[in-house]
Amino acid sequence: MSFATINRCANDQALQGRVTACAAGEIGGSPVDVTANLIWLVAAASDVEAAYAFALASDNPNPGGDEGVITDQMILSAVQAHLPATP
Repeated sequence: MSFATINRCANDQALQGRVTACAAGEIGGSPVDVTANLIWLVAAASDVEAAYAFALASDNPNPGGDEGVITDQMILSAVQAHLPATP
């Protein structure tokens, strides 16, 4: 795990948009405030970080937006793991 990779991943605009879309589907309403916290947790997820690092090493120009690198399921799993349980 590389903190540099997590930082690049968390600041990737395309990935931020995808995490926001995922959060909107999971919590409803405006997910913008939630996404600011979730993006770091998603970026630090071991599978996401590893895939992002591999994409960077492979010179992928858009790793956060490439669904072949970070799948929607990877994002959904990381988001769901960090949302509060509903009563």
